[in-house]
Amino acid sequence: MTKTPLFTPVLLVGCAIILVSFAIRASFGVFQIPIAEEFGWLRSEFSLAIALQNLFWGIGQPIFGALAEKIGDRKAIILGALVYAGGLLLSSGATTPVALQAYEVLVGFGIAGTGFGVILAVVGRASSDANRSMSLAIATAAGSAGQIFGAPVAEYLLGFMSWQMVFVTFAALIVAVLALLPLMRAPQPVSRGELEESMGEILTRAFRDPSFALIFIGFFSCGYQLAFVTAHFPALVTELCGPIMAGGILHQLGITTTSALGAVSISFIGLFNIGGTLLAGWLGNHFPKKYLLAGIYVGRTLLASWFILMPITPASVLIFSAGMGALWLATVPLTSGLVAHLYGLRYMGTLYGIVFFSHQLGGFVGVWLGGKMYDIYGDYTLVWWIGVAVGALSAIVHLPVRENRGAVGLPA
Repeated sequence: MTKTPLFTPVLLVGCAIILVSFAIRASFGVFQIPIAEEFGWLRSEFSLAIALQNLFWGIGQPIFGALAEKIGDRKAIILGALVYAGGLLLSSGATTPVALQAYEVLVGFGIAGTGFGVILAVVGRASSDANRSMSLAIATAAGSAGQIFGAPVAEYLLGFMSWQMVFVTFAALIVAVLALLPLMRAPQPVSRGELEESMGEILTRAFRDPSFALIFIGFFSCGYQLAFVTAHFPALVTELCGPIMAGGILHQLGITTTSALGAVSISFIGLFNIGGTLLAGWLGNHFPKKYLLAGIYVGRTLLASWFILMPITPASVLIFSAGMGALWLATVPLTSGLVAHLYGLRYMGTLYGIVFFSHQLGGFVGVWLGGKMYDIYGDYTLVWWIGVAVGALSAIVHLPVRENRGAVGLPA
């Protein structure tokens, strides 16, 4: 019997789309200070725009997942990319907080159509059982690769063009990646029983399963932490980090300001997450996913507690970024793989999209609360500790998950 290769055209194209989509998404924290300074906006006003982007990314995820299952994966991705580009173009012309907030709703929907929910479902269906966990990890790691480049590229472009033109450039980029779509032809290796079941039957089965509710609740803190750090960490580093030593390694690498360090920290998180996500995918083939997820949330809780209790220095910023990076998107292949394992592949996009809504609801709260509490208290300390608490909660709620297909009425 011919062994199915790991690196298929579907996986490679999926990685390219996620890389570009996430490179743009991960760069928004870099724009917070330039936009606020140009218009004199409060921190909470820009934060609400990014919070709405995260929320509507979550709302759009099950919608695009269902669309992909009804009209086809590629049509759904094209629609997502066009909405994404339109939101960016409109955002480039925003001059009021309300306008930016409205346009970021479109950006959020666009990310949903070009992000994990649609792409991971395609990759999952196109992968063999032996390769699925690793394929999902590789596609997720592509998002981290985008994060490596997104923030520094945005910071670089801001050096010689306005933030408005950077948004226009990013809009052109997300449309350009559609040229790869003809290579994405995914089979649907699902069982006869899964093909005969309707979406309503699968959704009813999942909603009645306590494990699905626990997975949904547990993903909230992941979104809270990731969105808060992406949107606010560059500003936190810019304002609170100790000085960069003249003549030191960072200075020699051209990182001479805390603003540059803030952008690089997001890139650093993405760099270390590539290894962390691939390791999580490999471990997911050998160990119970629920215990791996609980361990990741415990690690995040301990690391975030250490960082906020220590003096914020360039060294602590890089240590935190490396550690957080190793745990950053490692939850995604495990969570999506758990959903596919428990409820099948036929409607994986819709089911994972519903779970991902919890992630993005957490993202909305993390980003918006970060800006609101900054305006009230002048720092991020309290909102940071809330993130620590919800991370600990996620570690706990994953433990009772029943990780077997028989528990939800599917063949073991």
